[in-house]
Amino acid sequence: MTTTQSPPVDDRDLVLTRIIDVPREKLFRAWTEADVLKQWFAPKPFTTPFAELDVRPGGSNRITMRDADGNDYPNAGVYLEVVPNEKIVVTDAFTEAWAPSEKPFMTVILTFEDLGEGRTKYVARARHWSVADRETHEQMGFLEGWGLCADQLAEVAGKL
Repeated sequence: MTTTQSPPVDDRDLVLTRIIDVPREKLFRAWTEADVLKQWFAPKPFTTPFAELDVRPGGSNRITMRDADGNDYPNAGVYLEVVPNEKIVVTDAFTEAWAPSEKPFMTVILTFEDLGEGRTKYVARARHWSVADRETHEQMGFLEGWGLCADQLAEVAGKL
């Protein structure tokens, strides 16, 4: 796996780009099948004990991460765009059935570009509602945490 750079669109973006030696169909599957997503979604030692995914535009997701002390961190969102094996756009601005969330934080744009020979350019772009939200996410360890998750994603998807 190779880490590359994709430029942010503006000062509210954080971007992680990887060249992963796994076909994009398997990476997409790892993002869209709950049983697979639970195996890699949270950076270890966190786990993902619960994931419910309705992967279609307007469909919702509920994903819970758990830390080593047993504290749960629920996340809810709505899919805005889904292009099989190419793109997923999901936001936490809504929870389910287009109900606004209490505090929107970001929209995630995932792209899976086929590079041939079973390799994929994987781009995870987090577009935040404000510069302050982006700064908070950076301080939370976006690059490290999402980087660990990308490693875990590659490992799990490679076994599919």
